[in-house]
Amino acid sequence: MSRERSILKGAMAGMIGGLAGAGAKVLAEKLFPPRIEGQVPPPVVLAEQVAGHPLPPAGQQAAMQSIHWTFGATAGAIYGALVEMEPSLGAWKGAAFGLTLNKLTHESILPKMGLASPKEEQPAQERISEWVTHAVYGIFTDAVRRAVRKNL
Repeated sequence: MSRERSILKGAMAGMIGGLAGAGAKVLAEKLFPPRIEGQVPPPVVLAEQVAGHPLPPAGQQAAMQSIHWTFGATAGAIYGALVEMEPSLGAWKGAAFGLTLNKLTHESILPKMGLASPKEEQPAQERISEWVTHAVYGIFTDAVRRAVRKNL
């Protein structure tokens, strides 16, 4: 039996999944840290650009957390809505979504915005970490999205 498609329900399930994925990514980064000592994370660079001055450590942490969780939830909501309309986008149980998100952000948009080094200049540790942790994000986002969507 197939259920009726709903972009809103898909987005809601995706948002919840995205929050779970963002949490999983935080944990994965503990095992595979993306930054080397002294490297400023892109969310902090963005927040300092918007503020027009360096942020104190507490402000950097607040910027990191708010941008990380907001972006994770938003990307998950978009993913959930897209999968609702085109189920084949859920291929690889979310890993393809996470890897695509990494390609779009850390390897394209963030360097173009001056928030990260061009991918050719990023340390190998950062590139590997971002690939692995974004795949983890995508897999967790999709697994939770699927479970939540079944109950909506």
